[in-house]
Amino acid sequence: MTDFPWLTVLIALPAAGALLVGLLPRENEGLVKQAALGISLVEAVLAIVMTTAFKVGGDRFQFTEKYWWIKQFGVHWAVGVDGVALVLVLLSVILVPLVVIASFDEAGRSGGVETPPKRSVKTYFALLLALEAMMVGVFAATDVFLFYVFFEAMLIPVYFLIGSYGGPQRSYAAVKFLLYSLLGGLLMLVAVVWLYPLSQDELGHGTFMFDELRTMHVDGATAKWLFLGFFVAFAIKAPMVPVHTWLPDAAAQSPAGALVLVVGVLDKVGTYGMLRFCLELFPGAAKWATPVVLALAVISIVYGAVLAIGQVDLKRLVAYTSVSHFGFIVLGIFAMTTQGQSGATLYMVNHGFSTGALFLLVGFMIARRKSARIDAFGGVQKVAPVLAGTFLVAGLSGLSLPGLSTFVSELMVLIGTFSRHRVPAVLAASGIVLAAIYILWTYQRTMGGPARDEVKGMPDLSVREKVAIAPIIAIIVAMGLFPQPVLKAINPSVEQGLARVDVRDPAPKINGNVAENGARP
Repeated sequence: MTDFPWLTVLIALPAAGALLVGLLPRENEGLVKQAALGISLVEAVLAIVMTTAFKVGGDRFQFTEKYWWIKQFGVHWAVGVDGVALVLVLLSVILVPLVVIASFDEAGRSGGVETPPKRSVKTYFALLLALEAMMVGVFAATDVFLFYVFFEAMLIPVYFLIGSYGGPQRSYAAVKFLLYSLLGGLLMLVAVVWLYPLSQDELGHGTFMFDELRTMHVDGATAKWLFLGFFVAFAIKAPMVPVHTWLPDAAAQSPAGALVLVVGVLDKVGTYGMLRFCLELFPGAAKWATPVVLALAVISIVYGAVLAIGQVDLKRLVAYTSVSHFGFIVLGIFAMTTQGQSGATLYMVNHGFSTGALFLLVGFMIARRKSARIDAFGGVQKVAPVLAGTFLVAGLSGLSLPGLSTFVSELMVLIGTFSRHRVPAVLAASGIVLAAIYILWTYQRTMGGPARDEVKGMPDLSVREKVAIAPIIAIIVAMGLFPQPVLKAINPSVEQGLARVDVRDPAPKINGNVAENGARP
């Protein structure tokens, strides 16, 4: 079963599906929705079957494929997944069919506001499937140039999803997203192209293959410039302060379904890239940059949480909470400990589900009230208890309540950081208190109290909406109670990456003395 071209099929299937959906009759919206849902479900099933063949403790990269693409420049169609990439591929393919179900009505209504969409319903679902192909490709690519191609190609469907189906200021938000992303992509392209002559000098032949590039020794000054080229692109995508400002605008204008994939999956490409490429290709430069990156991560945690507290728009509020959450993820990555990096990777997955649930529920709320303002709601729990209850569970996951998914990952990040960098860990812990404020206060203002007159006729979640949100809530609870299977897949890859950076976990202290054999490579 491992000889089957799993990853190529997982990339090709939604790409072909996007083309098929685009060829269906524009007037037959029911057929379009069914086709998009069917293709995305087949994709999810195939990915889960592939996962059952993944051997924990086996080769680092599995399901590998390698074919020449542009032989003159050493570029391959090369794909494969380790534990980190595998869980992010699963995150992608699980969320897409749920987004498709949730978007059955949204695709024709421009995200719940009274702004007619520029394009048809079938184009919306074709763009979702195209985006799915790009997401799988970017996590599966083991050729750095191929990774860059998928990294940039993702911009196209996202640009049209925001610009064609978003709110009144959708054009501004789409262009801002595109310009920020293109700037980062340009810097990364320079760094990627620079790797080719370096590999010729170091290895005797030009290549973009990750497993070969990671064996090179790049001198200090060059490595720092290359690191910065990759890091800035990933920081924009993540998004980190101060290059985060595209996200709140994009969130406020995007349709909720597309927003789930943008923030829940797409932004993880930034933190995945830091973990995979910044640390392993340029380990010396990563150590050099660590103090500044940790400071930016702490600023992102606190700044994002404080800004979230002050928001009056539900989408912008959830977007700023994500800026704070991504600060935790970056903190764990650059803590340079196995616990911190495993926690950061688990955080990527958990954040995708918890924030995805929040954005879906916010989308359902906006569709009912035709407004994203917090003060447009009040007393929702009295008329729509299922909606209010699921919002509470997703929100409590966002504030890392024990027993729900994000708690384990956030705790691992803080413990892993504290063992090596105590001050950033202590400052970052303030984000937990701030998270409790913005989540509980939002719940109180929207769901609690007497029902407003405008809310009294609000319907509860429909069967279709329950089908879309229930699996995510179940995953949030399951991951909070039993995260071990995911961690078991992640840990070997994290340890191999840290070995490349040549750092060891701090040795534990016993009665004030460092244990002789306490450190783990």
